[in-house]
Amino acid sequence: MNLAEVNYFDLSYNRLTGRIPSQISGLTSVLELDLSHNRLEGPMPSTISGLKNLSVLTVVSNNLNGTAQFHMLMKHQSLKELSLSFNNFSLATKDLNVSLSKIAILELASCNLREFPKFIAKLDTLESIDLSYNGISGQVPQWLLNVSMKNLTRLNLSNNFLMGFSSYPVEFKWANLYTLDLRYNKMEGPLPLPPRSIINYLASNNKLTGQIPPAICQLNWISILNLANNELSGVLPSCFGNLSSTLWTLSLHGNGFYGRIPQLQKGVCELRMVDLSNNQFKAPLPRGLSKCVKLEFLNLGNNRIADTFPSWLGSLPNLKVLILHHNRFHGVMKEPQSNHQYFPKLHIIDLSMNNFSGGLPSKYFNSWNAMKFTKTDEMVYYADTILESYVFKDFLVDYDYSMTILNKGIETKYDKILEYLTVIDLSSNGFDGEIPSSIGSLMELHLLNLSNNAITGSIPSSLRNLTKLEALDLSRNELTGKIPPELTQLTSLEFFDVSDNHLSGPIPREKQFNTFENSSYKGNSRLCGTPLTKKCSNLEASPPPLSNNVLVKEDSRTWIKKLDWMIVLIGFASGSVVGAMVGLNYTTRIERWFVNKFCQGKQSRQRRRIRRRVIQSAFCFHNTM
Repeated sequence: MNLAEVNYFDLSYNRLTGRIPSQISGLTSVLELDLSHNRLEGPMPSTISGLKNLSVLTVVSNNLNGTAQFHMLMKHQSLKELSLSFNNFSLATKDLNVSLSKIAILELASCNLREFPKFIAKLDTLESIDLSYNGISGQVPQWLLNVSMKNLTRLNLSNNFLMGFSSYPVEFKWANLYTLDLRYNKMEGPLPLPPRSIINYLASNNKLTGQIPPAICQLNWISILNLANNELSGVLPSCFGNLSSTLWTLSLHGNGFYGRIPQLQKGVCELRMVDLSNNQFKAPLPRGLSKCVKLEFLNLGNNRIADTFPSWLGSLPNLKVLILHHNRFHGVMKEPQSNHQYFPKLHIIDLSMNNFSGGLPSKYFNSWNAMKFTKTDEMVYYADTILESYVFKDFLVDYDYSMTILNKGIETKYDKILEYLTVIDLSSNGFDGEIPSSIGSLMELHLLNLSNNAITGSIPSSLRNLTKLEALDLSRNELTGKIPPELTQLTSLEFFDVSDNHLSGPIPREKQFNTFENSSYKGNSRLCGTPLTKKCSNLEASPPPLSNNVLVKEDSRTWIKKLDWMIVLIGFASGSVVGAMVGLNYTTRIERWFVNKFCQGKQSRQRRRIRRRVIQSAFCFHNTM
């Protein structure tokens, strides 16, 4: 192959190692050179400057190091796209006098920059700028905002040390800006208002203060609004509900918002994800959410919302995550009134730390089909499936859903949520009654937490069907009976807690149950066996495992006949009627136990027959002495 005739040279997404060879200068006719997503190392070869026809150069996500001389790359007058992001080199950008009149895409993420490259002021043809993951500090300079980039659609300044803007209110002159990413900086002051053209506005994880201005409702095309983890406060503008016709993702968690969640003002709802957790919202939920048929993720945890269980959300066909923990929800979770499927795609439900009461929702358990059927355990995250169908694919941003739940007794934050994760947390409420056996049909369940309620009855053996269960917490309830030995079939179980109940009998000691410590069982005075110090008596000891194919049952009458003669021998040995009567007393008590156990329907008739035989035998023997 004659390399001098190659126009497009693409070796991206391979496992190439070593240095970029200097012979690359032989690609004299190449227009696009893509070496991204490999394991290349060493410096950027100076011979690249000889590729005079080059319009696209991308070496993103390699291990290139040293110092890249930016002026060397700027000699390409036809260059339209330059992507150097996520390498290990430093970029020398000072004293550049070269003007690139055609460059449109400039990707310099993680290039060890410490200030804004001033040559950007000369690049009025730019359409996309990425300066994220550098060490740029201070304020966003006014000269950058004054650059006349009428075609600019994307500006990413995230993951730096920026303190804010040089003047307020901030005025963005770029009328075609679709994506503005300011996340993970140290920005203070009021919320900058982007231009009306904005589609993706991300300013989370800063120190922004004040209220959201009503003018935000004029963003008629906004699809992703992420202002999470700031110091914003106040009441959301009432017009906020108008944005539901365009918004896909709304994330305001970790602020100080209070008051009502605005009602949806229009009949159209495009929302896929809503996260308003960790605020101070009050009042009932807006019933307009029932129109959001595309909603997949709803997190309202850690607020002050006072309402009953939102069963009206059960008709949403795509809802996968429902988190309402740490609120003031109350009342009975009324069972569905029809056979219609409620919450058919629900994977995660967290209602912990509320005031729910009444029995556990057995009919809901029957409806949660997504927790029943086998799914592949592929590494697929929730946000991935949404972005695949995103309308504005040219303006995608790196965005993932997140949540914090109690996992294996520890509060755990998930920065990304795997689609196969299945969770039920109904802990710290006032649920009573028994655990319904229908919960055993949710065979995809990974975490089950029913702790700190008033649940009574025994632990249902149907839980043995939850073979993917990793954590089971039934602590601090009123449970009685034994720990079902069938639970030893849960070989994925890593966390088990039944402490502070009224359980009795031996603790199973097979498979995973050999790994649980004393704390899993404390507060059950009638439990015995390892790992507790209380030993089991012979009657309490666990029987040997029974064969799955053969189950031998000896007839209760045979047992009673054997005991008749064994006990009567006590009287024979004494040589007196007194001995026989002692034997009769023991026989009567033991016989009563066996009859109650095995012969409930014939109890009185057998008791009379046994007593008559024992007395006759004893007195006959005494008369022959």
